Formats: sequence, structure tokens, C-alpha cells
Amino acid sequence: MPKLSFSGFHITQRAPMPAWKSALLRLVAVVLALVAGGLVLLCLGHHPLKVYQTMLSGALSKKTARVSVIKNAIPLSIVALGITLAFKMKFWNIGAEGQICVGAIAASYFAYTYEWPSWLLLTVMAVSAFIVGGLWGLIPAFFKTRFGTNETLFTLMMNYIASYFIQYLREGPWKDPSKNGFPEMPRFSKIARLPSVLGVHAGWIFAIAIAIFVLVYLRYTKHGYELTVVGDNITTARYAGMPVNRIILRTMFISAGICGLSGMIQASGSDKMLTDTVAGGDGFTAIVVAWLARLSPVGIIIVALLFGILKKGCATVETTFKLSSEFFGILQGIILFFVLGVEFFISYQLRLKKEVKG
Repeated sequence: MPKLSFSGFHITQRAPMPAWKSALLRLVAVVLALVAGGLVLLCLGHHPLKVYQTMLSGALSKKTARVSVIKNAIPLSIVALGITLAFKMKFWNIGAEGQICVGAIAASYFAYTYEWPSWLLLTVMAVSAFIVGGLWGLIPAFFKTRFGTNETLFTLMMNYIASYFIQYLREGPWKDPSKNGFPEMPRFSKIARLPSVLGVHAGWIFAIAIAIFVLVYLRYTKHGYELTVVGDNITTARYAGMPVNRIILRTMFISAGICGLSGMIQASGSDKMLTDTVAGGDGFTAIVVAWLARLSPVGIIIVALLFGILKKGCATVETTFKLSSEFFGILQGIILFFVLGVEFFISYQLRLKKEVKG
């Protein structure tokens, strides 16, 4: 077994743990995270149980709140499903924020330019968002395969380019002339807005369809098998004759394309216009969602819903208890710390060094 030694102890890889035991440990980690969050609340002068109770009731007690939870979960789940494909291949796509932005820009171009029948316009918007998002993701993938660049930094830096380009459009070519002195883009016409299905915009249908696609793609297709092999051992993939560079490019195009599609859904579903906050940090939060779900498509939908409850509940708590708007980020970080910490102990164990005296 691989062993990493430190003064006084060493870290060894643990034998595979039963599924029920690892699931129990993860549940304990979440409980400990809530306890740690409660300690933070105590330090701020609030009763933790009252805050958590208000959080749950604020997210689930009313229909409008439940709709808000689903709206929060839609972009998180779609983006997390997109980056899961890249992460399975060990390609660290940290550029989902930028891919959301360029997808929204592509969709908004057709929304602002053409007056086609609604079904045709929305179809073209979705396809263009997927293609442009995919092409945006191909840029770091190409440099990775051709020059061996660091995809983490490359994709991260591209976020700023896409975000600032939206600001340029808002203050320049796409500025709404009716907004005197305030730079804002016009709202989409009704034909460019996603219809409502069961009280929520149709983005939730996209989320479920994409989850099914990713699940089938990873488990039952040749392409899914290839990207998994590349992620497990790229040397083995090359030895087996797999076109590694082509696999990386293809997978990154699909991954970024799904993130771009999320931008179209957010712009035409929730915002009903293009804004410079169309990504809203979902590209980074989705990374947390994907890791907490262990890159499982079904798990991503569940975790995204839990994060939607957490986000809506925290918004209620912030108003009721006059907490800072950053409380959601604090609680999210605490949960991530504990869950990732338990993942380490599921895979590895600490052993004390034994001194041998001659």
C-alpha cells in the first residue's frame, strides 16, 4: 500500500470500506458540520436550533419558497452535471462561470435579434448556447493537448474574459436606450422566455434530461468508458491505443456545452434578460455540488436540491435574524470542509510509528 510518513505517524491507504459504513461516516460529517455552524451562530449571539428551524420553514413552508428552491437548484445541477464529465477525466474544468456567460450571450443574441415562433427561437437559443459554450471550453482543452498547459488556471482566467464581455455589451451595443443613465440590457420578449411547467420554468425538465444523458453516457457508452480510462490512467489509455487527445477535446466540448446551455436556461428562464450576474457564482458552487455527490448524476440532483434549500433558507435567516449576507457562504464552506475531510479518512488511515530498539 502507498505510505506517506511524517514525524510520529504515517498515512496508509485504507482497504475498501463497506458502502453502508462510508455512507454513515458521510452522514456524521454533515451532522458535525451543522454542529460547527451552530457554534458560529452561538458566537454571533443566536440560538442554533431556532436558526436552523427558521431556515427549513423559510425554504419549504410556502409554495413560493419551494419554487425558489427549485429555481436555485436548476443551474447548480446542470452545471455540476457538465463539469462532472470533465472531472471524471481528471480535466479540472474551473471555467464553468465563463462557459455559462458565453452560452447566455449566444442565446441572447438570437433573443434580441429575431422574432421567430417561440418553439423555433428557444430551440435555436439552446443549440447556440451549447455550441458556443462547447467551443469556449475547447480553447483550454486544445492548449492542454497541444502544449500541456495547466487547465485549472487557463479555465479560471477565461471566466473573467466572458464576464467582462457581458459588462461591455451592457454598457455598449446592447444597452437599453429606455434606461436613462443606467446601463441595463432590455428584457427578453415573451417568445424568448422558457414556458412555465408545474409552476416553475421548464429548466427543471432540462436538468432531469441532462442527468439521464450523463448517467447513460458514462455507464453505457464507449465514449464514457474511454474518458473514465483516461481519468484513471492516461498512460494505460495510450497503451490501449485510445486517441487520448481526441477524447479530451470531445469530452471538454460536451462538458462546457452543458454549462453554456445552463446560461441560456438562466437567462431565458429566471432572469428573462442577459445580466452580468447570469452565472451568479453557480459555476464555483457547482464544483462543491459535484464533489459532494461524488460525481454521481443522481446524487448531483439531490445535493443541488439540498443546496437550493440551504440558499433559500439562509436568505430567510439573514432577514429574520439580521445576519450577514455572507452566512450562506460560511455554512457552505463548513459543510465542504467536514465532508471532504471524511472522504480523506474513508480512503486513508493514520498509524503511529513504532520504534524498533536493537
